[in-house]
Amino acid sequence: MSASLIYDLAPVGSIVAWSDGTPRPPERFRKKLAAWKTRNSQGQLVRKEGGRSLGATSLSPNFTLHEGDLGANDVIAIRIHRTFSLGSTLAFKVIERPPLGSVRVFDRAGVNAELVHLAVNQLAAEEWLSRHGYPHAVLEEVNADEAAADHVEGRAAA
Repeated sequence: MSASLIYDLAPVGSIVAWSDGTPRPPERFRKKLAAWKTRNSQGQLVRKEGGRSLGATSLSPNFTLHEGDLGANDVIAIRIHRTFSLGSTLAFKVIERPPLGSVRVFDRAGVNAELVHLAVNQLAAEEWLSRHGYPHAVLEEVNADEAAADHVEGRAAA
């Protein structure tokens, strides 16, 4: 599916894969494999941003996927995010949607909010939030309308 369909249909918290359609190179070709992995991977949808203008420059709508974290001993040093514009030529696929009843923890309210955690339920979200310092965090439960979207869309986003 296209980037614009991911933007329109996939709920925040979904696991989304992207691909350029090329076959994976053998392990022995390390540089080619590393380049292939940047164009073929997956991550969790953490933000959707609408179009905006900065002076004379217009930025198209985009979405951001959290691909992974780098660090050691439960300390995250670097978070790897990939942002895709709606004009991306890559192919996308929703691998998994957030389950009904799970709770999204956003870093702040508003249109620029970013998902920082997806908890199993409200209690788990509040417990996670007590251990991680997000003073302006917003909790949002995944509702039945989002969970039922698979049936409405005929699993087009899956």
